[in-house]
Amino acid sequence: MPVTSLDPHLAQQIAAIAADAGRLAMDRWQTDFKRWEKSPGNPVCAVDLEVDAMLRVRLNDLLPDAGWLSEETIDNAARLQSDRIWVVDPIDGTRDYLRGRPGWAVSIALVEHGQPVFGVLDAPARGEVWTAEAGKGAWRNGQRLHTAERSELAGARVPADQLPKVDQDLTMVAKPNSIALRIAMVAAGEADLVATLRWGHEWDLAAAVLLAREAGTTVTDALGGALHFNTPAGEAFGVLATAPGIHAAAVDRLAERAAASVKR
Repeated sequence: MPVTSLDPHLAQQIAAIAADAGRLAMDRWQTDFKRWEKSPGNPVCAVDLEVDAMLRVRLNDLLPDAGWLSEETIDNAARLQSDRIWVVDPIDGTRDYLRGRPGWAVSIALVEHGQPVFGVLDAPARGEVWTAEAGKGAWRNGQRLHTAERSELAGARVPADQLPKVDQDLTMVAKPNSIALRIAMVAAGEADLVATLRWGHEWDLAAAVLLAREAGTTVTDALGGALHFNTPAGEAFGVLATAPGIHAAAVDRLAERAAASVKR
């Protein structure tokens, strides 16, 4: 049964919950709160956990039969038995959140049978709300999103702090720490290519992948393969989100690096 048949206002309800979570995170932002590292180079803070707990209660109330996968909750294999699952990152871009920079967002996706059907990125420090519904388009602050048209890889805009020598023909644009927001930039036509060449978590990708797809972006894993969600590991090997006209060229350029990285 399609999820939209359950409640015609489900997308709005999800967005409203995301907005409440965004306000909570915004109220705590740039204040004194506990912060630590879950592992070297993997920061977390008390606000991550507070937002996560709030979202789990609110989203479970909305759809009690849906499973749960979140960065800040211990994984439970019972989710694999669920046709529907919430995939959540309470604060995607924690490094920017901790540094007082605006490149973070609350990320919520509802995944059905392995694919996202609703997605919301609430980025209050940027004054942005991004929403997408499968088959119905992607939007930022009420404006429909469209991926840029581009047929040449050279000159493609990439959100990055620096580029390797082999990619010097690309053009750097401002990079938020949130990978979801970087993918959303491609959906909005503000970047042409986002790529990661390492194993990454589904909660970083699910909502943004739907945004990108609904805006006309071509989105795959780093090797050019299809993305699936609610997998046993809850991971994918990277992401490659591009304007459609350069995706094949991007896969070719990254193929050797991706193959070497996936073997590590």
